[in-house]
Amino acid sequence: MNIATIKSEISKLDLNEQLQLLEQVWDSICNRQAELPLPEWQKSELDKRRLDLEYGKQGLNDSEEVHSTLRNRFQ
Repeated sequence: MNIATIKSEISKLDLNEQLQLLEQVWDSICNRQAELPLPEWQKSELDKRRLDLEYGKQGLNDSEEVHSTLRNRFQ
């Protein structure tokens, strides 16, 4: 089945069915995340951030604070 056919079939679903399908697709992707390639630059950046955290050069932020800050910044 090609993408155009899939898109056409999805458009025939009601909103609730589309959301359920989206959830199933997302779950499927999450279950296969180990297959996703991670570019070398991202690996290096993650290693740097982990070391910064371990050596106290960087702290952690509460997710609520981060979301609040971003909401205020972009309102």
